[in-house]
Amino acid sequence: MTDSRLTHTDIAIVGGGPVGAALAIALTGSGHRVAVLEARETLQAPDPRAIALSEGSRLILERLGVWATLAPRATPITRIHVSQRGGFGRTELHADELGVPALGYVAEYGDLYAALGEQLMQSGTTVLTGARVSQAAATAGYSMLGYSQAGEDHTLTADLVVLSEGGKALPPAWRREHDYGQSAVVCTVRTALPHAGRAYERFTPDGPIALLPLGEDYALVWTTASAAVEARLAQSDAEFLRDLQAAFGDRQGTFVSAGPRAAFPLKLSLAKESASPRLLRIGNAAHVLHPVAGQGFNLGLRDAWKLAEALIDQSAGSLGRTPLAAFHRQRRADIDGGSLMTDLLVRGFANDFPPLRRARGLALAALDLLPPLRTQFARKMMFGAQSW
Repeated sequence: MTDSRLTHTDIAIVGGGPVGAALAIALTGSGHRVAVLEARETLQAPDPRAIALSEGSRLILERLGVWATLAPRATPITRIHVSQRGGFGRTELHADELGVPALGYVAEYGDLYAALGEQLMQSGTTVLTGARVSQAAATAGYSMLGYSQAGEDHTLTADLVVLSEGGKALPPAWRREHDYGQSAVVCTVRTALPHAGRAYERFTPDGPIALLPLGEDYALVWTTASAAVEARLAQSDAEFLRDLQAAFGDRQGTFVSAGPRAAFPLKLSLAKESASPRLLRIGNAAHVLHPVAGQGFNLGLRDAWKLAEALIDQSAGSLGRTPLAAFHRQRRADIDGGSLMTDLLVRGFANDFPPLRRARGLALAALDLLPPLRTQFARKMMFGAQSW
């Protein structure tokens, strides 16, 4: 439901995108009054961008009652092939080796958003759409949000405010950031050979190239130096496919077609935790990672699930007064581990230094030859820090 007259709630979530919606749905039945403030007018955003969902995320979406809606439009990944261009060493992860139905799934962002939005609207949560938050503050007694809706300014107080996707407009006092000087060029491509559920992570001196099965096609994420992005977007389809073939190789046969292209800059951004227990950040408001290994959204979804578990155990009167120390410790281990792993992959593979190229080859060969090591790596991809 929507209610612009609302002045106070137990928990206010800024951002009704996938992570914020997941948190609100997970809190259904907790006894806490929850309000979601979403800048969009509706909880739908047709968006063909591909998003990688780990097996752990599938389990969370299933518990939220969302997976049955999304599953028909999601493509399972049963194998992941990892290699480097210009050097030896490769490995392949298999779902059956790990005893799971799939290593992960690929869906369009718009389908994921719509499935979570539908469940959110059915949950009984107060949803304020068209609500643009411009201010967030916390005191010892409460948190406060300033927002505009339908041309009018409003104030909402809460025992606890959670900044999710919408929190990007409210930067924290300090962030650790690194600009990779790269952008991701994304589109769908079709290959002469059917994908058969196989995904690729191909490391090149310019950065990783990911092919993710999506329907009958592949979703391509091609890391490109920022200075070269405009030229790559301006290429004809024939030129684009020619360069992609040269960079990726012929493991999947010939690239035969490409869809419309877009690009977005790549960076690492980690927010400092708020000093107030009444103001928390999750999802993109807390961390933005390079898309290599597809960890970003999966980290955010685990944020939402673990925070809901912590909040369900608290009485309404203790919200914002009891520090969530256990939650912060658990999430910090997961976020630090995920960000360190992706950062090392980007820095360690995006160069052509011969000794490092040989070391990468040895690491990939070790993964391929040592099943226990490969299993641990795959479980990290699927479940995060809790898999260790």
